Amino acid sequence: MITAGYTGLFLSAFLAATFVPASSEVVLMGLAATGDYSPLWLLAVASSGNTLGSVVNWWLGRFCLRWQDRPWYPAKPDTLEKASRWFNRYGVWSLLLSWVPVIGDPITLVAGVLRVPFWKFLVLVAIAKTLRYMVVLGMVTWTLG
Repeated sequence: MITAGYTGLFLSAFLAATFVPASSEVVLMGLAATGDYSPLWLLAVASSGNTLGSVVNWWLGRFCLRWQDRPWYPAKPDTLEKASRWFNRYGVWSLLLSWVPVIGDPITLVAGVLRVPFWKFLVLVAIAKTLRYMVVLGMVTWTLG
């Protein structure tokens, strides 16, 4: 049963980082509140799933832009344009906001479009995602106290 919890968390974190609406924080908080799971493993699983989901966005931006007019492409042209302007204004450091709902997914996609080097992308996104989940876990721990 523990493995199913970690698997569910990974999947919800992965999906939450793509353009699929999902809330991995709720899953993380629920699992943490049970006391049955290691907080360190919860952090590692959620962070890696969410970071990997952002890698999918980067890949879509980097290699699939030619299909942006297709209905399945995750970002509409106006959203992509707005995110590109924002990214160009603030630079690669804007990836530290990749955890923010609504703007985070387009930022990671635009990073691929603008050909941000993968390793720089990965480090900044992993830092952002991990810090966010650390805060969520800290809130649960503090609340249950």
